[in-house]
Amino acid sequence: MGEQNRQWVLTHRPVGNKYADAVELVSMQTPDLAEGDVLIRNIYFSLDAGTRMWMGPREDSYSPPTPLGSPIISTVLGSVVASRHPDFQSGDLVRAYGQWADFSISRPDEVYVERVSRRLDDLRQHLGVFGANGWTAYLGVLEYGAARPGETFVVSAASGVTGALAGQIAKQHGCRVVGITGSPRKSAWLTEELGFDAAIDRNAVDLEQALRETCPEGVDVYFDNVGGAVLDSVLANMSLFGRVAVCGLLVHYDQNEPLPGPARFDQILMKRLTMTGFFSPDFYHRGPDLNRRMRPWYEQGKLQMAFDVTPGLENTLDAYSTLFTGGKIGKALVQVGDLDATSGLS
Repeated sequence: MGEQNRQWVLTHRPVGNKYADAVELVSMQTPDLAEGDVLIRNIYFSLDAGTRMWMGPREDSYSPPTPLGSPIISTVLGSVVASRHPDFQSGDLVRAYGQWADFSISRPDEVYVERVSRRLDDLRQHLGVFGANGWTAYLGVLEYGAARPGETFVVSAASGVTGALAGQIAKQHGCRVVGITGSPRKSAWLTEELGFDAAIDRNAVDLEQALRETCPEGVDVYFDNVGGAVLDSVLANMSLFGRVAVCGLLVHYDQNEPLPGPARFDQILMKRLTMTGFFSPDFYHRGPDLNRRMRPWYEQGKLQMAFDVTPGLENTLDAYSTLFTGGKIGKALVQVGDLDATSGLS
């Protein structure tokens, strides 16, 4: 008999932010594993705004919509409890594409599954600094944004995991770092805890004017997690030959049709800007090398990440909504298993 497994299943295509109408928490036994499968007991799974695109219905996203009747996909951290894959065995701690569930079934030959170390001081950082968000931040700053020491670096959604890490990495690289965020509490976290040079609460000011005052010589690199009006405000303040690294489009994710824009598209020509989109699965294979580069900063306390952890699979939707309402700081996780259960495993 298989393990009893609760999982969030996509039953309808969501309209806007009505996620509760589109998913259902169901319970069933895990099926027998096919050749090449691994069964993972989830400890944590990651909540990411981009998951909204996977829910559909848009077909022109960076990933096809999840089929109706399927579990919601997410990055998970957990322990292998059964394996029919030669490279994985029971007891392995893994980071993988899994599901919003108690247990995930993954096929390492088809989706991302990687064994990770238990020797990290905070195992949650496998889903933070030393996971896809950290890799995205590092490459977005140094390769796609091509930031140089002394330049002005601006990042939106700066109190989210990728934005916060991008700002810290740019700071370590010698940039002047400005974060765009959504509350005084978040602004204080960026400047007082993470070392940003300035933070702008976009809900309290005219953002375009505030950027002009905060970045009087223009923005050299903009790390975009939001799109929409925020992107337009930054485009109006870019310096000549500036670079825009497009990582996320938060304001677009719950839209069933493409949004027009950017309204300030003319600035790409007027300022001779370079604008590049990038997507983390394209560089997962570089993860070990990127982690080696970031580890000294982490060990020196110069690369930090806060975690917003929601206990209980049944509370997933409440936690997920905070990604779009601005109710969280740092990395959002749902905890469904016992972290101590991994201790003592070889």
